[in-house]
Amino acid sequence: MSQPAADDKLWCRRYHSAPNAAARLVCLPHAGGSAPFFLPVSAALSPVVDVVAIQYPGRQERRTEQPISDLMVLADRIYAILRRQPPLPLTFFGHSLGAIAAFEVTRRLEADGQAPVRLFASGRRAPSTYRDENVHLRDDAGIIAELRKLNGTDSSLLGNDEMMQAALPALRADYQAAETYQCAADVTVACPITVLTGDSDPKTTLDEAKAWAQHTTGAFDIQVYPGGHFFLTDHAGQITRLLHQHF
Repeated sequence: MSQPAADDKLWCRRYHSAPNAAARLVCLPHAGGSAPFFLPVSAALSPVVDVVAIQYPGRQERRTEQPISDLMVLADRIYAILRRQPPLPLTFFGHSLGAIAAFEVTRRLEADGQAPVRLFASGRRAPSTYRDENVHLRDDAGIIAELRKLNGTDSSLLGNDEMMQAALPALRADYQAAETYQCAADVTVACPITVLTGDSDPKTTLDEAKAWAQHTTGAFDIQVYPGGHFFLTDHAGQITRLLHQHF
């Protein structure tokens, strides 16, 4: 069952108007992330590109909603929203949790005859590579310790107990969605995949990043950047140029 159209604006954030855009970029955030993470991308590519940043339930202005802890349910919900958007050539950019969510939404769109143009998968090992991870089962302090290790959360937020307590339910659900996701090695999409990875990312080895190649029957390439799991914040200019070249 599809959601009411009124829900579209809950999920889709457009920070810059692009009424005459010739293409659409849909950005999916990492675990614990939110749509404004992609505000610089929107500023750089609009109005030539219709940049849509996905806002998952359970954070910011959606904090009263139940977060989604099942990756396949999350993909179903995003797919239902995107298939109602005005038709434009569609590209995905997903980071970490967002990368595998984008892969699953791509599968659904292709099955529906609405194949995306390309998937940019950032900061995530290939869908079929498995790690026995259990961050979502840790206590609150254990989840916060994981955030500190990845250096992707503002230190002022990590030190604010009230804000962290408000964020933890969505964080836990996001980690559960990412850590319980499973995909067979022979599951593929047809659209080309570009993988972006950090050379010292503790969550993704180079071999795990390269393994994305087996999940597309289209073209594949990989871009390796210096840095850890949030390498993209240190190389925003290079990544924006890469996206400019694509469009």
